[in-house]
Amino acid sequence: MDGGPPGRDPALNVLGQPLAPCSLGEPVTGFYRDGDCATGPDDLGRHVVCARVTGEFLEFSKRQGNDLSTPVPAFGFPGLKPGDRWCLCAARWKEALDAGAAPRVVLMATHRKALEIVDLDDLKRHAIDLS
Repeated sequence: MDGGPPGRDPALNVLGQPLAPCSLGEPVTGFYRDGDCATGPDDLGRHVVCARVTGEFLEFSKRQGNDLSTPVPAFGFPGLKPGDRWCLCAARWKEALDAGAAPRVVLMATHRKALEIVDLDDLKRHAIDLS
């Protein structure tokens, strides 16, 4: 273990390094709403892909029944806008990839559990943090 909170999977990214934060400010992302794409047994959707969302992706997600752009004040959700970083479900990112609407990703902040659903080469092709 990496010394992280009990019940969570070790916080390593898809490159095998310590998981970097996905967002440092608003909106606060992550299944645990701590800015990280950490996961654990209670995160059934595997919110592990750190993405910089685009208008195209937000429209795609809305068409799939998951409106991420409309604020939901009752849950403290401000709604996303293009350019926001958000921890996406790996399966939704893969759906967007297959539909040609996948947003760019931050590999250093994408949890290694994403590799159970998404191929590393696909993530690398969409990475904003590879030099």
